[in-house]
Amino acid sequence: MDTVDLGMPSVRPQHASPSSHLRGTRGFPAAARDALGDEVLRGNLTYATATIQAKRASVVREMRDWQKLRDAGSALKWHVTDHLPELLEQLEASVTAAGGTVHWARDAEEAGEIVTRLTLERGAQDVLKVKSMATQEIGLNETLAHAGVRVIESDLAELIVQLAGDAPSHILVPAIHRNRAQIREIFLQAMPDIDPEITDDPAALAGAARRFLRERFLDMEQSVAISGANFAVADTGTLVVVESEGNGRMCLTLPRTLISVVGIEKIVPSFQDLEVFLQLLPRSSTGERMNPYTTLFTGVAEGDGPQEFHLVLLDNGRSAVLENPEGRSALHCIRCSACLNVCPVYQRTGGHAYGSTYPGPIGAILSPQMTGVSDPEDPNATLPYASSLCGACYDVCPVKIDIPSILVHLRAKEVDQRREARGQFRGTWDVAMKGAGRLMSSPRAYDAAVRSAGPLSRVLPGENIGRLPGVLPLVPGWTDHRDLPHPGQSFRSWWAAREKHSAARDQQPGARDEPEQPKTPRSGGGADRTAQNGGEA
Repeated sequence: MDTVDLGMPSVRPQHASPSSHLRGTRGFPAAARDALGDEVLRGNLTYATATIQAKRASVVREMRDWQKLRDAGSALKWHVTDHLPELLEQLEASVTAAGGTVHWARDAEEAGEIVTRLTLERGAQDVLKVKSMATQEIGLNETLAHAGVRVIESDLAELIVQLAGDAPSHILVPAIHRNRAQIREIFLQAMPDIDPEITDDPAALAGAARRFLRERFLDMEQSVAISGANFAVADTGTLVVVESEGNGRMCLTLPRTLISVVGIEKIVPSFQDLEVFLQLLPRSSTGERMNPYTTLFTGVAEGDGPQEFHLVLLDNGRSAVLENPEGRSALHCIRCSACLNVCPVYQRTGGHAYGSTYPGPIGAILSPQMTGVSDPEDPNATLPYASSLCGACYDVCPVKIDIPSILVHLRAKEVDQRREARGQFRGTWDVAMKGAGRLMSSPRAYDAAVRSAGPLSRVLPGENIGRLPGVLPLVPGWTDHRDLPHPGQSFRSWWAAREKHSAARDQQPGARDEPEQPKTPRSGGGADRTAQNGGEA
């Protein structure tokens, strides 16, 4: 039985291949600035994420034991990360016993070589592919194209992205950044034999895609299909693919040869554990009680489905994530995308600004760990800052990944690296943070600062505090990217005025039972914005 080195305990794990689609060419702030200027993109994102959020909240409210399910999912994932080497060897033995063949891939290049070799040996010129983030991560489509093999995406959204020469921008809905008018134009330009009079009606567009793909499915009897997997069961060797269109079911049953590329973190210990995850995943991802198509397959069976099955277990930096005790829970992700849909940053910038196959909050903690960040100028060094640390991602995560805590941990590592690179062990930020710590630890000093901030800010023009001059120390670093409201009345001042008003009322004869109270101090607008946007149930 082949074994794979997970980098423990004697060999340091390697990070993901530089060729992996895990790093953009620009840092997040620069890429996000372009996205923020695209009004169509922002409108598409706002509508789509709000719709998915509402559906998710509705089906979660039906589950009285939802928090217990989250606890169970989290516990199972921690068990996997604590026992990953032995569970992987158990999975290999189970798949082999069921008639499959297991291949170990340390990085993107090795995985691409394995899949390309298997495809070419079977004489396939075209392959059909089920939606798979692992294959996007390693750039498998490009690798196969370089070898002369054409990849046809069978998922509707992935097909849209492929025909447009675009990149996915969402874990669940890869074409979330496109509206139906844009999709119609893509089909007219790239889909052969399409009716030139087709409208942008969703049913018409789906029908055109169905006809296009059915022609490819009919030629699959002796062909090759490529998939990922949502889960891989260690004790039975079963792989699970959940999807909504039925294309995955056809790719997993019609071809003669099936190749599945699966990240090593997708493993679950036992078949019974699927009971937990198949309740958590559909509710968190599509807002459904269960996925329309849930396909489970184990090895090969004569006369039924693929007659040749290959499982490629992919590391590509995952063992480097496993090495980090503070950040390894990022491997618990079941790719539901709930954190993207509630993230105020993702909702405004979309997925392309992250530069990685994995966008949103989960990508902000997973990509930097998989690639490693040794250079402060690395675009992935900016990803942990692509968050307001509001905590909404943790609240909705079905396996309770504490994304905000990991973001803070990665920010601290990046700051330490920047200090070492620039020799700023006693830099201005250190002095400022130390001063802020002393200020906030003294109630009197903090109250004095808050009381004086309001009158001082009124000398600035406009309703908000905009960009402040660069001659000021540190402050421009904040105001370059934020419009801050003028400070209002502090809580202590409001309370003192309330008590004074109450005492004066009590001294007046015939005072009203419920006198008018002083107005509540301004909160800066955060509470109002939360009420307008609607909160997660």
